[in-house]
Amino acid sequence: MGEGFATNVLVKTLESFGGVCTVMTELEYATLVAWIAEAGLAGKSETAIVTGFCHRLVALGIPLARAAVVIDTLHPIYEGRAFLWHGPDKEMTIFEYGRTDAGEPAERWHRSPLYHLVQSGEAHLRRRLSERTDTEFEFLAEIRAAGMTDYLALINRFAADGIIGDMDCVYSYWVAGGPNGFADADIMDIKRVVPLLALAVKSASLARIARTLVETYLGRGASERVLNGRIAPGIADRIEAVLWFSDLRGYTRITDTAPPEHIIPLLNDYTDVIVSAIHEQGGDVLKFMGDGTLAIFTAENRSDACQAALRAMGRAHRGVETLNQHRLAQDLPVTEMYLGLHVGEVFYGNVGSKQRLDFTVVGPAVNEVSRIAALCRSVDQSVLVSEAFSTAVGGADGCLVSVGRFALRGVGRGQDLYTLDPGRETPF
Repeated sequence: MGEGFATNVLVKTLESFGGVCTVMTELEYATLVAWIAEAGLAGKSETAIVTGFCHRLVALGIPLARAAVVIDTLHPIYEGRAFLWHGPDKEMTIFEYGRTDAGEPAERWHRSPLYHLVQSGEAHLRRRLSERTDTEFEFLAEIRAAGMTDYLALINRFAADGIIGDMDCVYSYWVAGGPNGFADADIMDIKRVVPLLALAVKSASLARIARTLVETYLGRGASERVLNGRIAPGIADRIEAVLWFSDLRGYTRITDTAPPEHIIPLLNDYTDVIVSAIHEQGGDVLKFMGDGTLAIFTAENRSDACQAALRAMGRAHRGVETLNQHRLAQDLPVTEMYLGLHVGEVFYGNVGSKQRLDFTVVGPAVNEVSRIAALCRSVDQSVLVSEAFSTAVGGADGCLVSVGRFALRGVGRGQDLYTLDPGRETPF
Protein backbone atom coordinates (compact mmCIF):
# COMPACT_ATOMS: atom_id res chain seq x y z
CA MET A 1 0.00 0.00 0.00
CA GLY A 2 1.58 3.32 -1.11
CA GLU A 3 2.05 6.25 1.23
CA GLY A 4 -0.37 8.42 -0.73
CA PHE A 5 -3.05 5.71 -0.58
CA ALA A 6 -2.55 5.14 3.13
CA THR A 7 -2.77 8.81 4.05
CA ASN A 8 -5.52 9.79 1.66
CA VAL A 9 -8.79 10.09 3.56
CA LEU A 10 -11.73 8.85 1.57
CA VAL A 11 -14.83 10.65 2.81
CA LYS A 12 -18.26 9.85 1.50
CA THR A 13 -21.30 11.62 2.85
CA LEU A 14 -24.64 9.94 3.08
CA GLU A 15 -27.86 11.58 4.09
CA SER A 16 -29.40 9.37 6.71
CA PHE A 17 -31.80 10.23 9.51
CA GLY A 18 -31.48 13.87 8.51
CA GLY A 19 -27.74 13.97 9.31
CA VAL A 20 -24.37 13.54 7.60
CA CYS A 21 -22.42 10.31 8.16
CA THR A 22 -18.83 9.37 7.35
CA VAL A 23 -17.71 6.04 5.91
CA MET A 24 -14.66 4.50 7.60
CA THR A 25 -11.57 5.93 5.91
CA GLU A 26 -9.16 3.62 4.12
CA LEU A 27 -6.53 4.36 6.76
CA GLU A 28 -8.96 3.47 9.55
CA TYR A 29 -9.97 0.33 7.67
CA ALA A 30 -6.35 -0.71 7.13
CA THR A 31 -5.55 -0.11 10.81
CA LEU A 32 -8.51 -2.23 11.95
CA VAL A 33 -7.66 -5.01 9.52
CA ALA A 34 -4.05 -5.02 10.72
CA TRP A 35 -5.23 -5.30 14.33
CA ILE A 36 -7.52 -8.25 13.49
CA ALA A 37 -4.69 -10.05 11.69
CA GLU A 38 -2.25 -9.45 14.55
CA ALA A 39 -4.78 -10.66 17.13
CA GLY A 40 -5.44 -13.83 15.15
CA LEU A 41 -1.76 -14.56 14.53
CA ALA A 42 -0.93 -13.91 18.19
CA GLY A 43 -3.39 -16.61 19.23
CA LYS A 44 -5.65 -14.30 21.22
CA SER A 45 -8.86 -15.82 22.55
CA GLU A 46 -12.24 -15.29 20.93
CA THR A 47 -13.17 -13.12 23.92
CA ALA A 48 -10.19 -10.82 23.45
CA ILE A 49 -10.71 -10.59 19.69
CA VAL A 50 -14.44 -9.79 19.86
CA THR A 51 -14.04 -7.35 22.76
CA GLY A 52 -11.18 -5.50 21.06
CA PHE A 53 -13.07 -5.36 17.78
CA CYS A 54 -16.22 -3.89 19.37
CA HIS A 55 -14.26 -1.25 21.27
CA ARG A 56 -12.56 -0.21 18.05
CA LEU A 57 -15.88 0.13 16.21
CA VAL A 58 -17.15 2.41 18.97
CA ALA A 59 -13.95 4.47 18.81
CA LEU A 60 -14.59 4.95 15.08
CA GLY A 61 -17.96 6.53 15.86
CA ILE A 62 -20.25 3.56 15.18
CA PRO A 63 -23.09 3.65 17.78
CA LEU A 64 -22.66 0.03 18.80
CA ALA A 65 -24.42 -0.88 22.05
CA ARG A 66 -24.51 -4.68 21.90
CA ALA A 67 -22.98 -7.41 19.77
CA ALA A 68 -22.68 -11.18 19.66
CA VAL A 69 -20.47 -13.58 17.73
CA VAL A 70 -21.60 -17.21 17.65
CA ILE A 71 -19.74 -20.27 16.38
CA ASP A 72 -20.44 -23.98 16.66
CA THR A 73 -17.74 -26.27 18.01
CA LEU A 74 -16.68 -29.88 18.51
CA HIS A 75 -17.32 -30.77 22.13
CA PRO A 76 -18.85 -33.81 23.84
CA ILE A 77 -21.40 -31.63 25.67
CA TYR A 78 -21.71 -28.23 23.96
CA GLU A 79 -22.82 -27.49 20.43
CA GLY A 80 -21.17 -24.10 20.34
CA ARG A 81 -20.25 -20.83 21.99
CA ALA A 82 -21.71 -17.33 21.92
CA PHE A 83 -19.59 -14.29 22.83
CA LEU A 84 -21.91 -11.54 24.03
CA TRP A 85 -20.63 -7.95 24.20
CA HIS A 86 -22.88 -5.74 26.35
CA GLY A 87 -21.26 -2.34 25.84
CA PRO A 88 -17.95 -0.53 26.42
CA ASP A 89 -18.23 -0.47 30.21
CA LYS A 90 -19.49 -4.01 30.80
CA GLU A 91 -17.90 -7.45 30.97
CA MET A 92 -18.35 -9.79 28.03
CA THR A 93 -20.45 -12.91 28.61
CA ILE A 94 -19.50 -16.30 27.19
CA PHE A 95 -22.47 -18.61 26.72
CA GLU A 96 -21.84 -22.27 25.92
CA TYR A 97 -25.01 -23.75 24.48
CA GLY A 98 -26.10 -27.37 24.28
CA ARG A 99 -27.84 -29.17 21.47
CA THR A 100 -30.42 -27.12 19.56
CA ASP A 101 -32.04 -29.97 17.65
CA ALA A 102 -34.84 -30.77 20.09
CA GLY A 103 -37.06 -29.30 22.78
CA GLU A 104 -37.19 -25.67 23.90
CA PRO A 105 -33.64 -24.85 22.66
CA ALA A 106 -34.65 -25.94 19.17
CA GLU A 107 -37.89 -23.94 19.28
CA ARG A 108 -36.11 -20.77 20.43
CA TRP A 109 -33.42 -21.22 17.77
CA HIS A 110 -36.04 -21.66 15.05
CA ARG A 111 -37.65 -18.35 16.10
CA SER A 112 -34.40 -16.40 15.89
CA PRO A 113 -33.21 -14.01 13.17
CA LEU A 114 -30.01 -16.05 12.77
CA TYR A 115 -31.99 -19.19 11.94
CA HIS A 116 -33.92 -17.14 9.40
CA LEU A 117 -30.59 -16.41 7.67
CA VAL A 118 -29.71 -20.10 7.67
CA GLN A 119 -33.02 -21.07 6.09
CA SER A 120 -33.20 -18.21 3.59
CA GLY A 121 -29.62 -18.50 2.39
CA GLU A 122 -29.21 -14.75 2.80
CA ALA A 123 -26.01 -13.21 4.19
CA HIS A 124 -27.51 -10.40 6.25
CA LEU A 125 -30.70 -9.14 7.86
CA ARG A 126 -31.17 -5.54 9.00
CA ARG A 127 -34.15 -4.26 10.98
CA ARG A 128 -34.86 -0.83 12.44
CA LEU A 129 -36.64 -1.82 15.63
CA SER A 130 -40.33 -1.01 15.94
CA GLU A 131 -43.61 -2.53 17.03
CA ARG A 132 -43.73 -4.32 13.68
CA THR A 133 -40.42 -6.10 14.26
CA ASP A 134 -41.65 -7.16 17.73
CA THR A 135 -44.03 -9.59 16.06
CA GLU A 136 -41.50 -10.75 13.47
CA PHE A 137 -38.87 -12.02 15.90
CA GLU A 138 -39.23 -12.50 19.66
CA PHE A 139 -35.58 -11.52 20.23
CA LEU A 140 -36.07 -8.16 18.54
CA ALA A 141 -38.92 -7.36 20.91
CA GLU A 142 -36.62 -8.18 23.85
CA ILE A 143 -33.82 -5.86 22.77
CA ARG A 144 -36.22 -3.06 21.78
CA ALA A 145 -37.69 -3.23 25.29
CA ALA A 146 -34.12 -2.73 26.56
CA GLY A 147 -33.81 0.52 24.58
CA MET A 148 -32.13 -0.76 21.41
CA THR A 149 -33.07 0.85 18.10
CA ASP A 150 -31.36 -0.99 15.22
CA TYR A 151 -30.30 -4.57 14.50
CA LEU A 152 -28.00 -6.18 11.93
CA ALA A 153 -27.47 -9.96 11.68
CA LEU A 154 -24.73 -11.49 9.53
CA ILE A 155 -23.73 -15.00 8.59
CA ASN A 156 -20.28 -15.76 7.20
CA ARG A 157 -20.39 -19.23 5.70
CA PHE A 158 -17.40 -21.57 5.25
CA ALA A 159 -16.62 -23.41 2.05
CA ALA A 160 -17.16 -27.18 2.12
CA ASP A 161 -13.49 -27.91 2.85
CA GLY A 162 -13.56 -25.52 5.82
CA ILE A 163 -16.44 -27.21 7.65
CA ILE A 164 -15.60 -29.17 10.80
CA GLY A 165 -18.47 -31.06 12.40
CA ASP A 166 -21.33 -28.57 12.81
CA MET A 167 -18.94 -25.62 12.50
CA ASP A 168 -19.95 -24.34 9.08
CA CYS A 169 -20.21 -20.57 9.62
CA VAL A 170 -19.80 -17.67 12.02
CA TYR A 171 -23.00 -15.93 13.09
CA SER A 172 -23.00 -12.40 14.45
CA TYR A 173 -25.39 -9.62 15.29
CA TRP A 174 -24.79 -5.92 15.91
CA VAL A 175 -27.19 -3.65 17.80
CA ALA A 176 -27.36 0.14 18.00
CA GLY A 177 -28.75 1.96 21.02
CA GLY A 178 -28.74 5.59 19.90
CA PRO A 179 -31.96 7.37 18.89
CA ASN A 180 -31.14 7.17 15.19
CA GLY A 181 -29.72 3.64 15.12
CA PHE A 182 -27.06 2.80 12.56
CA ALA A 183 -26.40 5.00 9.59
CA ASP A 184 -26.28 3.21 6.26
CA ALA A 185 -22.55 3.94 6.23
CA ASP A 186 -22.19 2.12 9.57
CA ILE A 187 -23.88 -0.93 8.09
CA MET A 188 -21.48 -0.84 5.14
CA ASP A 189 -18.48 -0.60 7.48
CA ILE A 190 -19.61 -3.48 9.69
CA LYS A 191 -20.37 -5.73 6.72
CA ARG A 192 -16.97 -4.90 5.26
CA VAL A 193 -14.87 -5.88 8.28
CA VAL A 194 -16.87 -8.68 9.93
CA PRO A 195 -15.66 -11.39 7.47
CA LEU A 196 -12.11 -10.69 8.68
CA LEU A 197 -13.29 -10.86 12.29
CA ALA A 198 -15.00 -14.18 11.50
CA LEU A 199 -11.73 -15.57 10.13
CA ALA A 200 -9.85 -14.60 13.31
CA VAL A 201 -12.59 -16.08 15.51
CA LYS A 202 -12.56 -19.29 13.48
CA SER A 203 -8.79 -19.52 13.90
CA ALA A 204 -9.06 -19.09 17.68
CA SER A 205 -11.92 -21.57 17.87
CA LEU A 206 -10.00 -24.21 15.94
CA ALA A 207 -7.07 -23.89 18.36
CA ARG A 208 -9.47 -24.31 21.28
CA ILE A 209 -11.17 -27.27 19.58
CA ALA A 210 -7.81 -28.97 19.04
CA ARG A 211 -7.01 -28.62 22.73
CA THR A 212 -10.47 -29.86 23.76
CA LEU A 213 -10.34 -32.89 21.48
CA VAL A 214 -6.83 -33.89 22.51
CA GLU A 215 -7.72 -33.53 26.19
CA THR A 216 -11.01 -35.41 25.73
CA TYR A 217 -9.41 -38.39 24.00
CA LEU A 218 -5.95 -38.47 25.62
CA GLY A 219 -6.45 -37.03 29.10
CA ARG A 220 -5.22 -33.78 30.59
CA GLY A 221 -1.59 -34.61 31.24
CA ALA A 222 -1.06 -36.46 27.98
CA SER A 223 -2.78 -33.70 26.00
CA GLU A 224 -0.41 -31.06 27.39
CA ARG A 225 2.59 -33.14 26.34
CA VAL A 226 1.21 -33.76 22.87
CA LEU A 227 0.32 -30.09 22.32
CA ASN A 228 3.81 -29.14 23.48
CA GLY A 229 5.21 -31.18 20.60
CA ARG A 230 6.03 -34.56 22.13
CA ILE A 231 4.44 -36.54 19.31
CA ALA A 232 7.36 -38.38 17.70
CA PRO A 233 7.28 -42.19 18.06
CA GLY A 234 9.52 -43.47 20.84
CA ILE A 235 9.48 -40.30 22.95
CA ALA A 236 8.75 -41.30 26.55
CA ASP A 237 9.54 -40.09 30.06
CA ARG A 238 10.46 -42.36 32.93
CA ILE A 239 8.22 -41.33 35.81
CA GLU A 240 7.04 -42.66 39.14
CA ALA A 241 3.29 -42.80 39.44
CA VAL A 242 0.43 -44.25 41.40
CA LEU A 243 -1.47 -46.54 39.04
CA TRP A 244 -5.25 -46.89 39.19
CA PHE A 245 -7.01 -49.74 37.41
CA SER A 246 -10.73 -50.17 37.96
CA ASP A 247 -13.47 -52.16 36.31
CA LEU A 248 -17.12 -53.00 36.91
CA ARG A 249 -18.51 -56.01 38.76
CA GLY A 250 -20.49 -58.39 36.55
CA TYR A 251 -20.13 -56.29 33.42
CA THR A 252 -20.03 -59.34 31.13
CA ARG A 253 -23.22 -60.70 32.69
CA ILE A 254 -24.93 -57.33 32.28
CA THR A 255 -23.98 -57.07 28.61
CA ASP A 256 -25.32 -60.61 28.03
CA THR A 257 -28.69 -59.95 29.70
CA ALA A 258 -29.45 -56.23 29.36
CA PRO A 259 -30.99 -54.75 26.19
CA PRO A 260 -28.23 -53.50 23.85
CA GLU A 261 -29.49 -49.90 24.05
CA HIS A 262 -28.77 -49.91 27.82
CA ILE A 263 -25.09 -50.85 27.56
CA ILE A 264 -23.55 -47.58 26.38
CA PRO A 265 -25.62 -45.43 28.79
CA LEU A 266 -24.57 -47.76 31.64
CA LEU A 267 -20.90 -47.42 30.75
CA ASN A 268 -21.24 -43.66 30.42
CA ASP A 269 -23.00 -43.30 33.78
CA TYR A 270 -20.39 -45.23 35.76
CA THR A 271 -17.42 -43.91 33.81
CA ASP A 272 -18.56 -40.33 34.43
CA VAL A 273 -18.66 -40.95 38.20
CA ILE A 274 -15.24 -42.63 38.25
CA VAL A 275 -13.49 -40.12 35.98
CA SER A 276 -14.94 -37.16 37.88
CA ALA A 277 -13.57 -38.58 41.15
CA ILE A 278 -10.13 -39.10 39.60
CA HIS A 279 -10.00 -35.61 38.11
CA GLU A 280 -11.18 -33.97 41.35
CA GLN A 281 -8.05 -35.34 43.04
CA GLY A 282 -5.64 -34.38 40.28
CA GLY A 283 -5.42 -37.77 38.58
CA ASP A 284 -5.16 -38.27 34.85
CA VAL A 285 -7.24 -40.87 32.98
CA LEU A 286 -5.20 -42.47 30.22
CA LYS A 287 -7.31 -45.24 28.75
CA PHE A 288 -10.66 -47.00 28.73
CA MET A 289 -10.69 -50.72 27.97
CA GLY A 290 -14.33 -51.80 27.82
CA ASP A 291 -15.42 -51.33 31.43
CA GLY A 292 -11.83 -50.80 32.62
CA THR A 293 -10.24 -47.46 33.48
CA LEU A 294 -6.49 -46.85 33.66
CA ALA A 295 -5.34 -43.68 35.40
CA ILE A 296 -2.27 -42.25 37.10
CA PHE A 297 -1.60 -39.90 40.00
CA THR A 298 1.73 -38.09 40.21
CA ALA A 299 3.25 -35.85 42.87
CA GLU A 300 6.67 -34.84 44.11
CA ASN A 301 6.00 -36.90 47.21
CA ARG A 302 4.95 -40.52 46.67
CA SER A 303 2.75 -40.47 49.77
CA ASP A 304 0.83 -37.43 48.48
CA ALA A 305 0.03 -39.21 45.20
CA CYS A 306 -1.18 -42.28 47.12
CA GLN A 307 -3.37 -40.14 49.40
CA ALA A 308 -4.91 -38.46 46.34
CA ALA A 309 -5.72 -41.87 44.84
CA LEU A 310 -7.38 -42.98 48.10
CA ARG A 311 -9.49 -39.81 48.22
CA ALA A 312 -10.53 -40.42 44.61
CA MET A 313 -11.42 -44.00 45.57
CA GLY A 314 -13.68 -42.78 48.37
CA ARG A 315 -15.43 -40.27 46.11
CA ALA A 316 -15.86 -42.85 43.37
CA HIS A 317 -17.45 -45.37 45.76
CA ARG A 318 -19.85 -42.75 47.13
CA GLY A 319 -20.67 -41.62 43.62
CA VAL A 320 -21.42 -45.19 42.52
CA GLU A 321 -23.72 -45.67 45.53
CA THR A 322 -25.68 -42.54 44.62
CA LEU A 323 -25.82 -43.53 40.97
CA ASN A 324 -27.11 -46.99 41.87
CA GLN A 325 -29.98 -45.45 43.81
CA HIS A 326 -31.01 -43.40 40.77
CA ARG A 327 -30.69 -46.34 38.39
CA LEU A 328 -32.61 -48.74 40.64
CA ALA A 329 -35.43 -46.20 40.83
CA GLN A 330 -35.59 -46.38 37.02
CA ASP A 331 -35.41 -50.20 36.98
CA LEU A 332 -32.02 -50.10 35.25
CA PRO A 333 -29.15 -52.54 35.86
CA VAL A 334 -26.59 -51.55 38.48
CA THR A 335 -23.05 -52.61 39.29
CA GLU A 336 -20.10 -51.90 41.59
CA MET A 337 -16.50 -50.83 41.07
CA TYR A 338 -13.45 -53.07 41.54
CA LEU A 339 -10.20 -51.16 42.06
CA GLY A 340 -6.52 -52.03 42.10
CA LEU A 341 -3.90 -49.47 43.24
CA HIS A 342 -0.14 -49.79 42.81
CA VAL A 343 2.88 -47.49 42.69
CA GLY A 344 6.02 -47.84 40.62
CA GLU A 345 8.14 -46.60 37.73
CA VAL A 346 6.60 -46.50 34.25
CA PHE A 347 7.44 -45.15 30.82
CA TYR A 348 5.00 -42.38 29.91
CA GLY A 349 4.86 -41.46 26.25
CA ASN A 350 4.09 -42.44 22.67
CA VAL A 351 3.45 -46.08 21.81
CA GLY A 352 2.35 -47.34 18.41
CA SER A 353 3.14 -47.03 14.74
CA LYS A 354 3.96 -44.08 12.51
CA GLN A 355 0.32 -43.87 11.46
CA ARG A 356 -1.37 -44.47 14.83
CA LEU A 357 0.04 -43.47 18.21
CA ASP A 358 -1.26 -43.81 21.74
CA PHE A 359 0.01 -41.71 24.64
CA THR A 360 0.01 -44.00 27.65
CA VAL A 361 2.08 -45.71 30.33
CA VAL A 362 3.89 -49.02 29.87
CA GLY A 363 6.04 -51.16 32.09
CA PRO A 364 5.82 -54.03 34.60
CA ALA A 365 3.92 -51.88 37.11
CA VAL A 366 1.05 -51.44 34.61
CA ASN A 367 0.71 -55.20 34.17
CA GLU A 368 0.82 -55.67 37.95
CA VAL A 369 -1.96 -53.19 38.73
CA SER A 370 -4.29 -54.81 36.19
CA ARG A 371 -3.61 -58.23 37.76
CA ILE A 372 -4.24 -56.80 41.24
CA ALA A 373 -7.59 -55.40 40.13
CA ALA A 374 -8.53 -58.75 38.59
CA LEU A 375 -7.90 -60.49 41.94
CA CYS A 376 -10.65 -58.43 43.59
CA ARG A 377 -13.22 -60.96 42.38
CA SER A 378 -11.29 -63.95 43.74
CA VAL A 379 -10.84 -62.52 47.24
CA ASP A 380 -14.27 -60.81 47.29
CA GLN A 381 -12.90 -57.31 47.91
CA SER A 382 -13.85 -54.10 46.12
CA VAL A 383 -10.35 -52.62 46.63
CA LEU A 384 -6.87 -54.17 46.62
CA VAL A 385 -3.60 -52.26 46.93
CA SER A 386 -0.04 -53.47 46.53
CA GLU A 387 2.56 -53.70 49.27
CA ALA A 388 4.45 -50.81 47.64
CA PHE A 389 1.32 -48.66 47.79
CA SER A 390 0.56 -49.61 51.41
CA THR A 391 4.14 -48.85 52.45
CA ALA A 392 4.14 -45.48 50.65
CA VAL A 393 0.94 -44.40 52.33
CA GLY A 394 1.98 -45.71 55.75
CA GLY A 395 -0.80 -48.26 55.88
CA ALA A 396 -3.19 -45.30 55.62
CA ASP A 397 -2.95 -44.90 59.42
CA GLY A 398 -4.13 -48.42 60.07
CA CYS A 399 -7.01 -48.38 57.57
CA LEU A 400 -5.36 -51.02 55.37
CA VAL A 401 -5.16 -54.69 56.35
CA SER A 402 -3.40 -57.61 54.67
CA VAL A 403 -5.40 -60.15 52.68
CA GLY A 404 -2.39 -62.40 52.07
CA ARG A 405 0.31 -63.06 49.52
CA PHE A 406 -0.68 -63.90 45.96
CA ALA A 407 0.95 -65.02 42.74
CA LEU A 408 -0.10 -62.60 40.02
CA ARG A 409 -0.57 -64.06 36.56
CA GLY A 410 2.37 -63.16 34.34
CA VAL A 411 4.32 -61.59 37.23
CA GLY A 412 7.51 -63.33 38.37
CA ARG A 413 7.13 -62.83 42.12
CA GLY A 414 4.33 -62.95 44.64
CA GLN A 415 2.69 -59.81 46.01
CA ASP A 416 1.42 -59.01 49.48
CA LEU A 417 -1.95 -57.30 48.96
CA TYR A 418 -4.01 -55.10 51.25
CA THR A 419 -7.57 -53.87 51.45
CA LEU A 420 -9.62 -51.50 53.59
CA ASP A 421 -10.18 -52.62 57.16
CA PRO A 422 -13.94 -53.26 57.40
CA GLY A 423 -13.79 -52.61 61.12
CA ARG A 424 -12.53 -49.04 60.80
CA GLU A 425 -14.10 -45.92 59.40
CA THR A 426 -11.85 -44.60 56.66
CA PRO A 427 -11.13 -40.89 56.20
CA PHE A 428 -11.24 -41.07 52.41
